[in-house]
Amino acid sequence: MKKTSWISKLTSTIATGTAAFMLFAGFASAHVTVSPSVAQTSAWQTYTIKIPSEKELPTTKITMKVPEGVAFKQYQPLAGWKITTEKNDSNEVTSITWEIDDDNEGILAGQFQQFNFVAQNPKAEAEVAWDAFQYYSDGSIVEWTGQPSDANPHSITTISEDPATADNAPAGGGHANEGHDSAGTEAAAGDNAATDDSNANDDTTLGDALNDTVTGEPNNTDSDPGTLKLQQATLIVSILALILSFLGIALATRRKKR
Repeated sequence: MKKTSWISKLTSTIATGTAAFMLFAGFASAHVTVSPSVAQTSAWQTYTIKIPSEKELPTTKITMKVPEGVAFKQYQPLAGWKITTEKNDSNEVTSITWEIDDDNEGILAGQFQQFNFVAQNPKAEAEVAWDAFQYYSDGSIVEWTGQPSDANPHSITTISEDPATADNAPAGGGHANEGHDSAGTEAAAGDNAATDDSNANDDTTLGDALNDTVTGEPNNTDSDPGTLKLQQATLIVSILALILSFLGIALATRRKKR
């Protein structure tokens, strides 16, 4: 009976540890993220910021800093949220804030919200960091400004010249690059014509990007490699706990038969 009791306690401890690990894994992967994680240089890109509520309190406001080199263009309105921007002396948007309206409860525990916006990527390859500040109803603030290894990391997008390395096609189907690449050829026909064509290409690109925003195509952040590895580790631990549980039951049954 003593051995059976020991096995039972061991099985219970492993099961409890597994449950705690799975709970921790759920929280660890629930960061504020901006997708896509890889994008093309110079492209007009539809971005999505995803905000989970990790506390037993509603999230009431989120402020995101626009990385240096990224040109913020437009945001998508969302019912129940007030959206404001801050600009510098050069009239460039430096931050955007989403805050609940009076009739909105906010992002409740166990929920998440996504906000879409369009920005033009830097011309040169770079890694841009999206610093974000999450406000809860009790006045507390979670700063998502750390490095990838920190508890509250900022989301990072790799800007690449090679479209083959991009996780998502650039919003607008690459029209932005076509407009810029063809500018030199069009200039030969006259400076005014080149300027008009460039503006037309920019307008078309922005329209396409906003259409992509409505469809929400590039907004799958669950395919992040770090999240997948964490899910795999959780599955392995769960299987091991299940095997040990069956082993404990088999040994207990065997002792009773004796």
